[in-house]
Amino acid sequence: MEVKGMSEHNQEQNEPGNEEDHSMSLAIDTIVIGFFGGLIWSFIGHIAYYFNMMDFSPKFILTSWITLAWVHGWLGIVMSLLLFGVLSILSALIYYLLLKKAKSIFAGILYGAGLWLLLVFILKPMFPDFPTFAEMTANTIITSFCIFILYGVFVGYSISYEYQEIDKQKQAKAKQEADMNY
Repeated sequence: MEVKGMSEHNQEQNEPGNEEDHSMSLAIDTIVIGFFGGLIWSFIGHIAYYFNMMDFSPKFILTSWITLAWVHGWLGIVMSLLLFGVLSILSALIYYLLLKKAKSIFAGILYGAGLWLLLVFILKPMFPDFPTFAEMTANTIITSFCIFILYGVFVGYSISYEYQEIDKQKQAKAKQEADMNY
């Protein structure tokens, strides 16, 4: 078995044909970022609900469709966290497709705000346990809006940062190859 040093490993990654590896790596990173973003920020939503900062729990995603008793216990919290993690993968992939080249934190802020608006004004009929905008208190609006903005920044900045790093590696490789050809 051959042990390779980091420089040999990096040279292998920079060989022709590894651009697919970079895009595949970014896609996998996007999936992981999306899952953990949904997990983390829906957990923060549960904490905000627990401390009465919001009038609804992130469990609305389950309680709107399921009337079983387990939904209202700890298992409901765990399942809602996992469900938000899975749905967040889709959200992160959409960001990846549309905004991965963004170099500003504002893309993530706008993305999070857009997701909040989408949930509150467009997707609301799908979730009967989710309050309408008119039913929300000012604390609920501000807290949920901020959580969505922070989610957007987390997902957006993480994906954009990974994209920029891979782009820098490609540019360095192209410069190195150009220097070798002279």
